[in-house]
Amino acid sequence: MRYPLIFQIERIYYPLIVVFGVPVSLVAIVILSRGKCGLSKCVTYYLVAMAAADFAVIITDVIMHRINNMYFPVSFLFLTPMCSLRLVMYNVSLHCSVWFTVAFTFDRFIAICCHKLKPKYCTQKTAIMVISAVCVVSFLRSIPGFIVYKPSFVINNVSWYCVGKAEYWTSKFWRAYECIDSILTPLLPIILILLLNAITVQHIMVANKARKGFRRNNENQNDPEMENRRKSMILLFALSANFVLLWMTYLVHSLRWQVENFNYQNKYLNNPVYIVQQFGYMLQILSSSTNTCIYGLTQRKFREELKKGIKYLFTLNEKLIA
Repeated sequence: MRYPLIFQIERIYYPLIVVFGVPVSLVAIVILSRGKCGLSKCVTYYLVAMAAADFAVIITDVIMHRINNMYFPVSFLFLTPMCSLRLVMYNVSLHCSVWFTVAFTFDRFIAICCHKLKPKYCTQKTAIMVISAVCVVSFLRSIPGFIVYKPSFVINNVSWYCVGKAEYWTSKFWRAYECIDSILTPLLPIILILLLNAITVQHIMVANKARKGFRRNNENQNDPEMENRRKSMILLFALSANFVLLWMTYLVHSLRWQVENFNYQNKYLNNPVYIVQQFGYMLQILSSSTNTCIYGLTQRKFREELKKGIKYLFTLNEKLIA
């Protein structure tokens, strides 16, 4: 039977995401962890956490779930305990990825708009506490994944695959849980990011206007402070647009059909709902592959460290060949 077009696209798209996303995330983690990009400790911690969470999303969702389902119909990952575990791991990774982005946005909001709070909040200790709290809450939110699934069938006392229990599809509690979960991820993060960035940009514009007034007599002189603020605005807009646009399809779908077709039940049908859902997942995964790139590649020192790393690899390769 011929697969529908959306499924054929996925069979090409997800391997490409792995080829692109895994190296990008690993390179970002290594370079940022070295602490030579001219960034503060707290910013570095947030960016490393974002890159690590994005990497985990690619591993748990793209490799262990989607590619495994498409290319390896029988594997140990389909054992019921592993099936439940990888779904929980994916949820934890996804929630961490989203809320690390919110935490980073809030940290930049405090740093730019709340100068009195900046010395107390924008610190290495606070960053570690926030990152740890996000990880713990994300895990607690994902615990229901261990109890809502049951084996699809049992062969020789071995449980295979996992499907939602009957009460998961009919219970008002679980329907409410899915609705709340859709609001918490990604509706609330999108609202918070847009709100915080709007306030931050407004603050920067007001500050720039005031600064221009003070520097009216030196119009031909470059202002490094205003240039830094301009770069900050570009960065904030890029991060916001990337997150909001790539998550919007998923958001629209999740608010209306929370768990429809998640495990490819209707992959042989050209169902419009299914197509919207799958495009939403594809764009969401792309967000995980580009979040760190947008920030890292806009930083000159990050690019310099990347060039040094590439030169080192070529030099090492030449030495090994010689």
